[in-house]
Formats: sequence, structure tokens, C-alpha cells
Amino acid sequence: MRFLALPWLLTHGLLALAADSATILDTAEQHIRLQTKSLAGKTTITMGQIDASRLSPCSALEAFTPQGSKIIGRTHIGVRCLSPNSWTVLVPAQIAVAGNYVTTSRPLIAGQVIKESDLVTLSGDVSHFPAGVASDPSGVVGKTVRNSLGAGQTIRFDQLVAPIVIRQGQTVRVISKGNGFSVSAEGKAINNAAIGQPAQIRMNSGQTITGTAQADSTVEVEF
Repeated sequence: MRFLALPWLLTHGLLALAADSATILDTAEQHIRLQTKSLAGKTTITMGQIDASRLSPCSALEAFTPQGSKIIGRTHIGVRCLSPNSWTVLVPAQIAVAGNYVTTSRPLIAGQVIKESDLVTLSGDVSHFPAGVASDPSGVVGKTVRNSLGAGQTIRFDQLVAPIVIRQGQTVRVISKGNGFSVSAEGKAINNAAIGQPAQIRMNSGQTITGTAQADSTVEVEF
């Protein structure tokens, strides 16, 4: 009976270790799901493998994102033991995010204003793209390319410049808005301004005011 019991004890011990590994993986995966729930698009998580055979027993686990790590693409999630022992492991994971991204349909030269026909919207895993890649052409059309782009290249917002709608010396209409009123007057622009940028205007009265440049080349001032 003594010898018959030995294989059961070994098997039971291996199952316990496997259960600990599964708990660590599950803790890391739950952390990923919490951190990625606000991402647009469907998220697919593939957890890697860990060897928990040399780790001390643990009754309280805590997952965290290591400093400098990203929460999409190929990454690692930290899991630490809080009680009764103290240790930390890094769990490998692959996090794919399905979404849309905008690419060029033809080469674009620096200074060119982007038209809708210059763009193609594709779908796929966007986890490997750098931050700031455009996902909707509406945010790209009408902007100017800062540097030349090749055909089929993804477009980042830091590669674009908003078009100038107010030019220095231009006569512009200034619209003043407040609670229940709206009045307009004319003045001359002191500086260039793109859509949404501050525009300084010298009014015919000699007063200088600052407002926000609009797409229709007017300047809006709110009170």
C-alpha cells in the first residue's frame, strides 16, 4: 500500500502545480481584459506559458502592467504574490485588436491636400501600429500632408497639418456668441490660423480680440 500511494501523491502534486499555473494565467488574463475593455474593436488574447513549479504557495495574487510595457501586441503582464509569500513572475501574452485603419491609395507629396479618393480604409489587427494612426477618413480629408507618403502607407495624425483658413491681413467676419445672443463685425487678421486655432483680429474700432478659427474662415468669440 505504501508503494501504491506514491504515484497518487506525485500525481496530486503535479495537478496542484498545474492549478497554480492556471490561476496565475487567469489573473494575468483578467487584468488584460480590464485594461483593454475601452479599446475600439474586438480584442483577442492569447496567453503564453509559465512554469510555476518553483514558486512558493500563494493565496493572494495581484496582476499589474510592468513599467514601459504596452497593453496591446506582444507583451508581458506581471503577477505578484501578496500572501503568504512574496514573488513576481512575468506572463507572456499576445493581444490582437481588430479595427479599421486608413492608408493612402496613391503616393502623396508634401503639402498636398488630402481628398477622399486619396484614401483607403482597411480592417485588421491594429495592435502593431504606432499611436496616432487614423482609423476614420473623416479626420484626414482636407488636411495637408507634412511629408511625402507612399502608396499603401498608414497615415498618422502627426504627419498631417490642418489647412490655414485665416491668413494674416485678411478681412474676416468675427461672430460673438453668448447666452441667447449672437452679433458679428469685421476686422483684419493679425496672424495665420488653421481650423480650431487661436486667431487674433484687429477690429475696425481698433480693439484687438482673440477667437477660434472656423472652417468657413470666420472667427468665433464666446462670452
